[in-house]
Amino acid sequence: MIMTETTDARARLYEIVRTKSFVKGHVVLASGKESDHYFDMKPTMFDPEGAELLAELIHARIAETDADIVGGLEMGAVPLITPVSIVSRRAGRPLPGFFVRKTVKDHGTKKLIDGLSDVSGRRVAIVEDVTTTGGSAMKAVEALKAAGATMSLVISILDREEGAAKLYADAGIPFVSLFTASEFLKR
Repeated sequence: MIMTETTDARARLYEIVRTKSFVKGHVVLASGKESDHYFDMKPTMFDPEGAELLAELIHARIAETDADIVGGLEMGAVPLITPVSIVSRRAGRPLPGFFVRKTVKDHGTKKLIDGLSDVSGRRVAIVEDVTTTGGSAMKAVEALKAAGATMSLVISILDREEGAAKLYADAGIPFVSLFTASEFLKR
């Protein structure tokens, strides 16, 4: 993607997020905090145009790193992983995908990390839909580190700007987001 295409793609994605995923009203977030606005990224992630733009923009950021696999914590990361993997293959540097379960299944393979047989020695890009404090994606980071992987990047569609960037900076993990909450709240 050249700069103009990236800028155009981001502008179009912003409009999709604004119309499909930005909600004003009282909610309790996964972090336990209360808020007067909410970002439900699932309508954007499952929209054909939204999914395509997300995959392209997320892949462009991951391509700047040494990551060789892409994944994240269920459920927020799951709709992002396959489209990003497809874009990576088309770009000539395939990134196999995986996801980290919140809890180990009590049946079947009983895996915590699913989709790849082994992540040891792999360089990981973690994707996330929305970050607030960063705790959800950090669960995936911890599971992957325990399995022998190293973190190349945590990338979120939207950072609510409530501590995630500091959490990852303090942990020495690069963190970026496509958008910030303030971009939507200033309008």
